[in-house]
Amino acid sequence: MKKVILVAGATGNLGSKICSALIKKEVRVIALVRAASDPEKIEGLKKTGVNVVEVDFDHIDEIAAACKEVNCVVSAVAGLHEVVVDLQKNILHGALQAGVARFIPSDFCTDYNPLVPGENRNFDLRRVFKEYLDGTAIQVSSIFNGAFADILKYNTPVLNLKNNSVSYWGDKAEWELDFTTMDDTAAFTAEVALDDEAPRNLHIASFQISPGMISAEVQQISGKNFSLQQTGSMEDFAAFIKKQRADHPAGETELYAKWQQSQYLYSMFSTHHNELSNGRYANLNWTTASAYLKTFVK
Repeated sequence: MKKVILVAGATGNLGSKICSALIKKEVRVIALVRAASDPEKIEGLKKTGVNVVEVDFDHIDEIAAACKEVNCVVSAVAGLHEVVVDLQKNILHGALQAGVARFIPSDFCTDYNPLVPGENRNFDLRRVFKEYLDGTAIQVSSIFNGAFADILKYNTPVLNLKNNSVSYWGDKAEWELDFTTMDDTAAFTAEVALDDEAPRNLHIASFQISPGMISAEVQQISGKNFSLQQTGSMEDFAAFIKKQRADHPAGETELYAKWQQSQYLYSMFSTHHNELSNGRYANLNWTTASAYLKTFVK
């Protein structure tokens, strides 16, 4: 009998990719969506063979009905407290009510467990849900992918194509950062969803690359000179983030506030994955740094 995997947040970029990766595994995929979800995205899911189920996320009974006979629930939702904590709790309770055995929370990020609480707002929200989740009987697997590789395209200090620079803080010029493409994350998540023996925490990275290595790679690809520059100490960076947050209080209600983006960068320079689970599924092919950078560095 085919396994049944339910994906919440399926109309999002990562969620839709997870659905596609699961469909390729020839399993039955259910996408849980809101009534207000984009009709084009819903139609796109249906065309790939996904069974789309519309629910009111405030009604746990509706979620539980959708979870009937489901083997694993994958949450790819994104938001602030009302989503990462409140809505995920409702999804969790629906899964528990239906007797679902396994749950993959929306922890697609740098592993926040070794980091200091209070340094990253979005990680703190995940901590709140994690504590609640681990108090239930459901089997949990969190997937930590570092940062999505897409951020390298956005002219952050780590790689700025506008001024041909690569920046770092403290003595971290050769500190390896964890980057994973969204496609690689989705493919790995599909495997974990079908793996009843998957552990509590899994760490992945399409590639691990330091600012110094990024500078060398983009110079080789483009033939241009990229300066490698120290922006300041980690203490300077922390102080900058604190001021940036104080100066932009509206960001408290924004998912991608500028200071939240700075907090994420700070976390990437504070911890990295020492052991990767990339080899757990032999059929996966991981994107290399060079191959990825060549898709947008000219």
